Amino acid sequence: MAARNELDGQPSEFIEAVAALRDAELRPEVVCEELAAPRRIAPYSYAQSGDVTADGDEVGTGRLVLLHDPAGNDAWQGTFRLVTFARAEVDAEMASDPVLPEVGWSWLVEALFSQGASYVAPSGSVTTVRTEGFGGMEEDGSSAQLEIRASWTPLFGTGDTLASHAVAWSELLCTVAGLPPLAPGVLTLPRRGREGRPPR
Repeated sequence: MAARNELDGQPSEFIEAVAALRDAELRPEVVCEELAAPRRIAPYSYAQSGDVTADGDEVGTGRLVLLHDPAGNDAWQGTFRLVTFARAEVDAEMASDPVLPEVGWSWLVEALFSQGASYVAPSGSVTTVRTEGFGGMEEDGSSAQLEIRASWTPLFGTGDTLASHAVAWSELLCTVAGLPPLAPGVLTLPRRGREGRPPR
């Protein structure tokens, strides 16, 4: 494995960061799958999706992308960048609440804080979309979605990994999907084994 990574030209710090994301013990409601990562944003990248399930139904979805530029990026204030997208259906009345975007952003901040995930240069947006059916679709009634798009530069060093950021991401997905926090003392489970693409 190490020999292949050296041939691929992947820096050891990127390989270790990807391993930390893959091995993180996420919320048990989040099922992950590796995705094709964007190729033009940074020299090295890795991506995974996360679907939130409750009682057998998918109630939320999102993705997490890791970018790495060994030369550094002034806008990132570092060499790594995490980018996330989270989306879930919400109550149509809730979507009309003007404070919902601010609350949605606070969910990300609180998730990172609760896991002790240090970061700098956060950036993002929170969008609410409400849909009303008319004519032949009137019976469908109204629906609404909440979307959070965000990025931040993780701070980690010796003895610290990106695992805490991955766990915070899974907490964010579950919160957006309306699931309650895990009760104190409840342990998260290691994710199930899966087939996946190697990191770029």
